Amino acid sequence: MQTNQPMDPVVVTVTRGGRAESIHRGRVVVTDTGGAIHYRVGDIDSPIFPRSAIKPLQATLLVESGAASHYALGQDALALASASHGGEPRHIEALQHWLSGIEMSEADLQCGSHWPTYEPAACELVAQGRKPTQIHNNCSGKHVGFLAVARHLDMDTRDYIAYGHPLQARLRAVLGAFCDLDMERLDWGLDGCSIPTYDMPLRNIALGMARFADPKDLGEATGEAVRQVAEAMSAEPFMVAGTGRYCSRMMEAAGPRLLVKTGAEGVYCAALPDHGLGIALKCDDGATRAAEVMMTSVLRRLGVIDKTVAQAVSDLVHVELRNWSGRLVGEVHPCGPLVE
Repeated sequence: MQTNQPMDPVVVTVTRGGRAESIHRGRVVVTDTGGAIHYRVGDIDSPIFPRSAIKPLQATLLVESGAASHYALGQDALALASASHGGEPRHIEALQHWLSGIEMSEADLQCGSHWPTYEPAACELVAQGRKPTQIHNNCSGKHVGFLAVARHLDMDTRDYIAYGHPLQARLRAVLGAFCDLDMERLDWGLDGCSIPTYDMPLRNIALGMARFADPKDLGEATGEAVRQVAEAMSAEPFMVAGTGRYCSRMMEAAGPRLLVKTGAEGVYCAALPDHGLGIALKCDDGATRAAEVMMTSVLRRLGVIDKTVAQAVSDLVHVELRNWSGRLVGEVHPCGPLVE
């Protein structure tokens, strides 16, 4: 992020005792498939790293390459390819089955290992005297998907994460088509799971999500790939994140009209198929708690969160802060341009 740019506005306030205790600045943009802006807050042109929020776009390569058909992948696998999963047993079992189906193993993954983000799953590993492996990485579904594509296209599966690997070149072409960018000219860094992540303007990320919502301009093959990935995310929202997680709960409540995906460092993206719109946002300080409030506020503004959805996710619409005794001590709520 450019540090010499004007500061984005305060969009989320954390209160205690009725007074502001913390604030979060951020930026938001909503575009249609032609790039027309339907809503904006803050600087939408300075680039950001979208991190895992664009996994659904990357997952379309599984379908368009023919790998999904060749390996007879179900919706659970396509959802996991789009996921930042919590490492729960159902996630792990599905991933192990998928690896076996492409005749590969955890040793072929290059995402690194970390403890499951779902605390009970991590505690269960500890109770069993086990340590996490690469399959517990929240990005392992994306990586198994990468291996499936590489295997199907007869690519060398070694160093599939490297910028110069032909798989990563294919993925850059996918992102470039969705987001209308020359990806070869962009600055890049390494993501937490070691694949390249690219410095992309927020408006272009939103454009990519709008085209995921309605791929009418991307051709028949890409349109079919989008349809399959979107249907998988909608049918298997648990696989996209997990128990109690924002993405899973929002998609469970809203159904196929909402496809939402988190990324690290306060990034969130969403596609609205009924509207042909894409949303991209960034909480400047990287706080997930504020990014979720930002996304909820935008979804309410666009009418995606109606009374029925709001009732199902009431704790995400009105975020309360409670202390260790369970007493209400404050709130996290949108402010400034998000409520004007």
